Amino acid sequence: MKKIVAVFDGLRFSESTLRFATTLAGEQQAHLVGLFLDDFTYNSFSMYKLLKKGEQPSAIREYEDADKKKRKAAADHFEDACQQAHLNYSVHHDCNIAIQDLLHESIYADLIIIDGHETFVHDEAPLPTQFIRDLLTEVQCPVLVVPGVYREIKRIMLLYDGEPSSVHAIKMFSYLFPGLQQMETEVLSVNRPEGGLHLEDGRLMKEFMKRHFPQARYKVVEGQPEEEIIHYLLGQADGTLVVLGAYRRGAVSRWFRPSMADVLTQAVSVPLFIAHNK
Repeated sequence: MKKIVAVFDGLRFSESTLRFATTLAGEQQAHLVGLFLDDFTYNSFSMYKLLKKGEQPSAIREYEDADKKKRKAAADHFEDACQQAHLNYSVHHDCNIAIQDLLHESIYADLIIIDGHETFVHDEAPLPTQFIRDLLTEVQCPVLVVPGVYREIKRIMLLYDGEPSSVHAIKMFSYLFPGLQQMETEVLSVNRPEGGLHLEDGRLMKEFMKRHFPQARYKVVEGQPEEEIIHYLLGQADGTLVVLGAYRRGAVSRWFRPSMADVLTQAVSVPLFIAHNK
């Protein structure tokens, strides 16, 4: 049984994360952990502004109590959803620094699911948030970064550049989601201008793919990877999940460098399965 960790901000609960997590955990018969990062430095209000206004300690405690109630209600909502879906689940409340707690939990997880808008600070931030950047840089397992709105997964797009990081991501996806291997799947590869339309290591790649995604189709285009991938994805129907290798330490692949996940997060609203070999 696989262990999926769904990450929640109890003060800004993501229904999208909940839907993706409960759906995928149910399909894979996985154990689902609801991880509530109740960072002690993070509140729904600005402590600085309250102190600047001269709020009394009793008033500040009322704000803090309201946050506690909201966080408890979020955890209860998660449990209700898991029970209705008949899932094997548990709830973790981590109360230290959010990113440190999450990275530690990732050591013991098969997959993390998180909304791409998460910040775990009082103010919202543009995509990709610093929290997501920090997570993807140091995480110890694959991550599914989901958009703010849930859509049923109907097709898979595997981004491939002939480098180990992209193949590793495809491997990890196939190992974690064997039930999705028969879904409509496309391998997208982008060659630099005048690089031709050949698939890098085509014989080996197709031999590998036959054992994991036997129905996969292949699409090779020329151009700048960031531009071509975004253009291609914008033309796809809702329900596409994208698999890519990113945030790889050490040698960086030709075009799945750290910025690729950032660019996709900003430009398209699709779930991104991101894995990197270290």
